[in-house]
Amino acid sequence: MPLPVACGSDNDCKLARICEAGQCVWPKEPAAVSCVAPATAKDAATIPVGPPAQAMFRFEPQHRGRSPYRLPAQRPGIRWTFETAGPITSSPALSSDGLVLVGSHDGRLHAIDRQGKSRWSFATGDLIFSSPALSASGAVYVGSDDDFLYAFDGKNGKSLWKMRAGGCAQTLGVGPDASRCDVDGGPTIGLDGTIYFGGDAVYAVNPNGDLRWRFATGGHVSAAPAVMPDGTVIAGSMDNNVYAINKDGTKRWDFRARGDVESSPAIEEDGTIYFGSDDNKLYAISPLGQIVWAFSTGDDIRATPAIGRDGTVYVGSFDGLFYAVHRDGTPAWTFRTGDRILSSALVDAAGAILFGSQDDRLYCLEPDGKLRWSVELGGDVDSSPILAADGTIYVGTDDKKLYALHAL
Repeated sequence: MPLPVACGSDNDCKLARICEAGQCVWPKEPAAVSCVAPATAKDAATIPVGPPAQAMFRFEPQHRGRSPYRLPAQRPGIRWTFETAGPITSSPALSSDGLVLVGSHDGRLHAIDRQGKSRWSFATGDLIFSSPALSASGAVYVGSDDDFLYAFDGKNGKSLWKMRAGGCAQTLGVGPDASRCDVDGGPTIGLDGTIYFGGDAVYAVNPNGDLRWRFATGGHVSAAPAVMPDGTVIAGSMDNNVYAINKDGTKRWDFRARGDVESSPAIEEDGTIYFGSDDNKLYAISPLGQIVWAFSTGDDIRATPAIGRDGTVYVGSFDGLFYAVHRDGTPAWTFRTGDRILSSALVDAAGAILFGSQDDRLYCLEPDGKLRWSVELGGDVDSSPILAADGTIYVGTDDKKLYALHAL
């Protein structure tokens, strides 16, 4: 019988083995089933589920990017714009009481009413790349490059609490030392109300601001963590790894790509996890962290994949192409834009797709990849668009504006 292989992480183990207590072992079968099996009465007792959050990046903890509403059949016009003092790469969020919330590189979180007027704003200490999330009770969470996660009262912008990520000596500016603790990733609100975000590590925080756990990574976590129905957290890192983290903050497994992972994971109903990497690939991995397939593009993938209701995966690449990939990893179609794609796509109730490009355009495609319409805006569209029940589209651009677009 072969001797056990010593290890420091799952990366040191071959095949599907994982690292436990310094030894490479085969994962136990019950752990594999628990990732994807329907919740039982016992599960319900250990995974408390509260009222759904009002909003977050990619709409829900699994980040599938599905909207329950329909995109306009004809090209929409600009209803209004709201100008900030910096570019907007944050994805907007809609509150139940009619506010549009968005972060800006001016360091402020802005709350704007549906007529395009400012309701309130809050200044953080640095740029905001993070997309705001709203809890069921109306608390707003957003991260800043000043290394803090902030919580506000959504009605008036009053500060509720803030939490610092890590202890980086340099908190402001650019570069590896200044960026290590930036709170760019998330926040994502779990089914039980726990707030998950990335910075120098992956964090889990209670709604009152108390730290639940911190999971250390080997690089900056710049993308929002996703959460499986059983509470397992899936997060990518700039150490090239994707991590699966148990509800208690311990590692379940890790998967290593060949480039930074700055794309948020998206999780299909069967537990398959999709994400992009700076190695130019779109990955599909199993709930156990085993590779299912890898699809090559011509450049970095930093957008979060969207998953259609038929299982088709949609993602843009820095090569300027937008890709539709079948569930088995084979190409369905591509659509060429005029520049890099960082914006994460939205899939509407009928399967139409909406995303932005750095060619300054917002694109709407039919499910078969044909262009329905496009709108030219005033700058790169790196923000991920959202869609309201009345058909209004909200998206930010590098010209410092939040746009509200509606069918003419």
